[in-house]
Amino acid sequence: QVQLVESGGGLVQAGGSLRLSCAASGSMIKLTTMGWYRQAPGKQRELVATSTLSGSTDYSNSVKGRFAISRENAKNTVYLQMNSLEPDDTAVYYCNVVNWGHQSYWGQGTQVTVSS
Repeated sequence: QVQLVESGGGLVQAGGSLRLSCAASGSMIKLTTMGWYRQAPGKQRELVATSTLSGSTDYSNSVKGRFAISRENAKNTVYLQMNSLEPDDTAVYYCNVVNWGHQSYWGQGTQVTVSS
C-alpha cells in the first residue's frame, strides 16, 4: 500500500504563486508516472500535469507556461510550482502516482483558492 501526503495548498491572490508537494511512502515498487489533477466545484477531475520516470512531462493547455512539475525520485516526491495563478485555477488538487505494477494511488487532496 502507498500513502501520499500532499501539502502547499492555500489562499492566494490572482497573479500569485504556490508550490504543492506530494510525498509517497509505504510498501511500493518503483514509481513511474507521478502527476497532479484537480477538481473544481461542479466539474470533473482533470489532468494538470504529469511526469514520467524517463523525464517527459505533459501539461493541460490551461496551465502551460504557468505551472511546472518536477520530481525527486530518491525521495518519491513530486512538486507542482504554480505561477501567475488565476481564479479559474481554484480547485482541490490531487496527487497521483503509478508504479511498475500499474497500480494507481491518489492523495487526499489539497485546496487551492485564488481570489480575484
